[in-house]
Amino acid sequence: MKAFRFALMIILAAGIGNQSLAQLDHEISPYVPETDPLVLAQLEKWQNLKFGLLMHWGPYSQWGIVESWSICAEDEPWCRRKHDNYTEYKQAYENLGTTFNPIRFAPEKWAKAASRAGMKYVIFTTKHHDGFCMFDSRYTDYKITDPSVPFHSHPRANISQEIFDAFRAEGLWAGAYFSKPDWHSEYYWWPNFPTPDRNVNYSVSSYPDRWEKFVQFTHNQILELLTDYGRIDILWLDGGWVRKRTPEEIKKGYENMDPEKPIRIQNQDIRMEELAAKARAKQPGLIVVDRAVQGKHQNYLTPENRVPEQALPYPWESCIISGGGWSWTAGATYMSGREAIHLLVDIVAKGGNLLFNIAPGPDGRWDEGAYDMLEEMGDWIHINGDAIYATRALAPYKEGKVCFTRKGENTLYLIYLMDQGEEFPASFRLETLQIPSGASLELLGMPGNLKWTTDADGLTVKLPAKPLDSPAFDLAWTVKVTW
Repeated sequence: MKAFRFALMIILAAGIGNQSLAQLDHEISPYVPETDPLVLAQLEKWQNLKFGLLMHWGPYSQWGIVESWSICAEDEPWCRRKHDNYTEYKQAYENLGTTFNPIRFAPEKWAKAASRAGMKYVIFTTKHHDGFCMFDSRYTDYKITDPSVPFHSHPRANISQEIFDAFRAEGLWAGAYFSKPDWHSEYYWWPNFPTPDRNVNYSVSSYPDRWEKFVQFTHNQILELLTDYGRIDILWLDGGWVRKRTPEEIKKGYENMDPEKPIRIQNQDIRMEELAAKARAKQPGLIVVDRAVQGKHQNYLTPENRVPEQALPYPWESCIISGGGWSWTAGATYMSGREAIHLLVDIVAKGGNLLFNIAPGPDGRWDEGAYDMLEEMGDWIHINGDAIYATRALAPYKEGKVCFTRKGENTLYLIYLMDQGEEFPASFRLETLQIPSGASLELLGMPGNLKWTTDADGLTVKLPAKPLDSPAFDLAWTVKVTW
C-alpha cells in the first residue's frame, strides 16, 4: 500500500500537462535539469528549506511606489505616473538617491524575526531594473555608497553586505536578486534614443560594440557580488526578456505579439553559459535562477504571486507579497497568521517553497504588521515544522481541509487547515488515503498516540478532547503518521 501511494504521486506529477503550466507566470515547460552534481546537491538541500524571505528595497521606497517600473514607458495601470512630463519625472526618480538615508537600518532585527518565523533563506534586491545598486559596485556611481547619497557615510552603508552577514549569522542561506536589464546604464538605455519599452533601446545587431560593453558590465557586477560578499547560495536573476533569441524565436515573438502592447524583440544575449561558469568558479554549487528563461540556467521555477493548482514535477518556488506591494507602501495591510500559514502549507503540500516578500520602508524599518505576522508563523512552525521542512509532495496533496506531506518512505503528515472561529473537531475522516495497519498516529505538540480506524471507504482519526492551549492550534494542526 505504501509503495502504491508513493508511485501514484509520481505518476500524477508527471502527468501534469504543458498547457496548464503555460498559464502560470514564470513557469516554463519543459524544465531542463541541471547536470552539475554540486548544483544538484544544493538544489536538493534548497527543496528542504521550504520557506524564504524576499526583500525589495531601494530609494523608490521614499515615494511608496512600485519599484523601477514607473520610469518604463509601457502603459500599465499598476505603474502609471501621476505626472505630466516623463523627462522631469524620470530625472526626479533618478535623484531619489540624493535623499535616501535609512538611518533606522538594523538587519539583525529582520534576521532574528525571519529565523524565528522559520525562514531558511533570504533573497535581497542588490539591483532592480532602475539600476540603483544597493551594494558598493566599482562599475557605477549609481549606488548606495556614492557620495551623493546621504547614507554613504553611515558605517553600514554597504547594505547588501550588511544584510547577507546578518542573515547568515542566523543560519539562513544568502541569495542575491540581480536585474539583468539596467535602465540607468547607457549601454542598455542609450540616451541617443527614446525608451519605448522595457527592452534595450537600440539595435543590438547595428551596435554590437555597445551591447558587448553591457554584457561585460553585467558580468563584472555579478562577479563582484560573488567575490566580495561571502557565501552566496542563490543567484536570482530577473528580467527574463534579456536573453538569447534565435531569428526564428524573434519572428515568432512578433507574430504572437499583442497589437495593443507592441514591444521591441531582439537577441539580448548576455552569454549565460559563460556567466554561469564564471559564477560557479567563484561559488561552487551556486543555484542560478534565470527567471522565465527556458533552459538549464533556470534551476528552479518561480510562479509570481500565485500558487499552482497542482504539484509541479520540478523544483519551484512561489514568490508572494505578504503585505502592500513588492516595494514598501504606506499603510500596508499584512496577511494574518492564518492566511500566511495556510499559504505555506498549500505550497509545501504541492512540493514547492514559499518566498515571502517583506519590503523595508524609507527609514530602514519593517512595518510592525510584518513582525506580527511572522511571530504568529513562528509560533505555529515551532510545533508543526516537522511537517514542513525536508518534506515532499504526496498525491492527491489535499482532501477537503487536510493537506498531505511526506518524509522518507514511512512518514506522512496530515495538516488540517482551521477556519476562522472553527471549533477543534473530535475527529476527522479521509476517503482518499489508506495507511498500513500497524501505523502510529500522533498530534504534533500533544503527548500520546491517537486512535484511528480504517474501512473500505477511508480513514477516521479521533482527536483529544482539548488540544494544548496554544493559539497555533486555531490556525492549523498536524497529525504525524509513521509505520
